[in-house]
Amino acid sequence: MLYLIDIWETVRDFISTGGDVLYIVFGVLGLMWILMIERYWFMFLEFPKLRKQIIQRWDDRQDTTSWYAHRVRDTWISEASELLNARILLIKTLVAVCPLIGLFGTVTGMISVFEVMAVQGTGNPRLMASGISMATIPTMAGMVAALSGVFFSSRIEMRVRVEVEKLVDSLPHH
Repeated sequence: MLYLIDIWETVRDFISTGGDVLYIVFGVLGLMWILMIERYWFMFLEFPKLRKQIIQRWDDRQDTTSWYAHRVRDTWISEASELLNARILLIKTLVAVCPLIGLFGTVTGMISVFEVMAVQGTGNPRLMASGISMATIPTMAGMVAALSGVFFSSRIEMRVRVEVEKLVDSLPHH
């Protein structure tokens, strides 16, 4: 329990050093990870059941060679592909937004530095250092958040392509 309190204190100190913009970065990061975990959940636990249903429906069809049968097959593949690709654009958008939020933190931190310089002059480096921390930490946090998202979102996209190809291969095209 003390370990969790230490972690909480460290995070709180990090946020107080980096400024309130870090709450936004963490919020976007949390939403991005919730969506990515949901996509993994769907691909590994839900989609295999759906794929079996589609294959079973195809195998149960009497007609698999006509033009109409091929349109039905294409429709089922398209619907499955759409389900697999759901929310991927949102995930990629959140990945792209993380560094921009970090840059917003940079701007607010630099404004803080300029306010200190306007009021105190350049003679108080400690006050200026606080603003510089508020300028650099959100940028770093935004970049780290984006890097984690880039890796896993590209893995999700690759897995979606593989799953669609496996489904296409599982439905014989006579």
